[in-house]
Amino acid sequence: MNNSLFVYNSLKGKKELFKPILENYVGMYICGPTVYNYVHLGNCRTFISFDLIYRYLKHLGYKVRYVRNITDAGHLENDEDEGEDRIAKKARLEKIEPMEVVQRYTVDFHDKMDKFNVLPPSIEPTATGHIIEQIELIKLIINNGFAYEVNGSVYFDVLKFNRENHYGKLSGRKIEELIHNTRSLEGQNDKKNPQDFALWKKAEPEHIMRWPSPWSDGFPGWHLECTAMSRKYLGKKFDIHGGGMDLKFPHHECEIAQAESIENISPVNYWLHTNMLTLNGKKMAKSTGNNILPDEMFNGSNNLIKKPFSPMTVRFFMLQAHYRSIIDISQDALEASEKGLNRLKESLTTLEKITPSNSTTNFDMVAWKESCYKAMNDDFNSPILIAHLFDAVKFINTVSNAKKQISESDLHILKETFHHFYFDVLGLNIKTHSDSINTIQLKGVLDLVLDLRKNARNSKDFKTSDLIRESLLKLNIQINDSEIGSSYKIK
Repeated sequence: MNNSLFVYNSLKGKKELFKPILENYVGMYICGPTVYNYVHLGNCRTFISFDLIYRYLKHLGYKVRYVRNITDAGHLENDEDEGEDRIAKKARLEKIEPMEVVQRYTVDFHDKMDKFNVLPPSIEPTATGHIIEQIELIKLIINNGFAYEVNGSVYFDVLKFNRENHYGKLSGRKIEELIHNTRSLEGQNDKKNPQDFALWKKAEPEHIMRWPSPWSDGFPGWHLECTAMSRKYLGKKFDIHGGGMDLKFPHHECEIAQAESIENISPVNYWLHTNMLTLNGKKMAKSTGNNILPDEMFNGSNNLIKKPFSPMTVRFFMLQAHYRSIIDISQDALEASEKGLNRLKESLTTLEKITPSNSTTNFDMVAWKESCYKAMNDDFNSPILIAHLFDAVKFINTVSNAKKQISESDLHILKETFHHFYFDVLGLNIKTHSDSINTIQLKGVLDLVLDLRKNARNSKDFKTSDLIRESLLKLNIQINDSEIGSSYKIK
C-alpha cells in the first residue's frame, strides 16, 4: 500500500510530499489559546483539525512530539504592540489576579478539548514559564543586529531584516505594501519603522504582569514566545508548525523573521493553516451577537441553534469539511451531521453481528481500504475519508440483510479498518446524543418531577404519585422516600 503523505505547505502554496527531518519522528508545534476568555468554536475547529493530523501521523507509525502552547502573557489587544495585555485587562476589570484569569480559562479550554475528544499534546508550555528563554533570544537577535532598544523596550528591525531576507513570504505580503498601508499609531514613536514589532515591552507603572530584564521591568512580545518554546522543545529546525489562518500575519511571519535572524535558516519545513468557521453564513463575532460558545451548543442555551447537539456531532460536522476550507455551522448542517454520525455508529453495532461466509466477498475490500488511506494521504482529506466510510456502511447493511456476502478475511479487514479510522483517526466515540445531555438539565427535570409527585402526595393523589414512581423505575430511576423528603437514584 502506498502511504506517501502529501501536505499543503502554506509557505510554498502547494502540496508537497511529507518527509520528516528525522526518519519516523515528527516535531509539530501548534499555536494554542490566549487564555483570557472562554474558548470559542472557531478556536475549537483549529484544535480539532490538528488533532486529526496528530492522530493520523501517529496512526502511520510516526513518533510525534506535539507541542501546543498556552499564551498567558504578552498578547496585546490590537496585536500591534499597543493597548493592554488581554489577560491583565481581564484581571483589572474583574478585580482579580492575572493568574486567576489564566487558571480559569485554561481549565475551561482543557474541559472543552476533553469533550471534543481532543488528545492532549506531548508538551503544553506557557509563555510565563519561558521568560528566561525569551530574554536570551532577544540578546541573540540584538547581537546579530536585527533588534534595537529604545527607552526600555526592544523592537525587531523589519526593514533591516528584509534587506537580505524576505519578510512576508508566508503571507504573500510585500514590504512596500506594508509600508504604504501602515498608519502611525500613538505610542509607536519609539520604533524606527511602523512595521517593526516588539520583542520586549517596558511595563508602564500600572502594568501588573512584569519581569526583570537587561532593558527594563517589562514583558515579552507575543510573537517571541512561540519561537522560544518551539526551539527549546523541537530544535532550531522542525517539521510542522500550524495554527489558524488568521495567525499567518503577523504572528507566524514574525516567528519566521525572529528565527531566521538568529540562525539564518528557515525554522519550519511545513506550515499548515486551518480556515474559518462561520455561523449561519456570517463571521462569528461577539460584537454582533452571531456567536455561540461550545457549552451553549451542547446544552441548547442559545438563540441561534434551536436544539442541543453533542460534542461528537459538532466534531463530526467539522471533520466533514477539509481543514483548509471555510465551513458554515447552522441548524440544518448540524442535524445532517447528527444523522450521519448515528448511521456510522449503527453500522459499528451491525458490523459486530455479521457472520462471514465461505464464499467470496461482493466488495473489493482491499481497494476500499486503500481509498481510505489515499484520502488521508492527500493533505488529511477527512471529508473524502468519511465518504468512503459511508460506502462501507451501504455494504455492511446489504450483508446484514443477506443480500451480499463477506469472507472471514475481508470481514477482518473491514472491522479493523473501520475501527481504526472511526476511533483512532477521526477521534469519534460511540456515546449517543442522549448520553451527553447536560447533567444540570437532567437534574432540573428530575427535581421538577419529584416536586410534582410531592404535590400529588400532599393532595392524597396516590394514583398519580405511584404512576410517577413506576414510570421512572422503568427508566432505571429509583425514587427513595424518607421522613425528610424524596430523592432519586439512577441505576
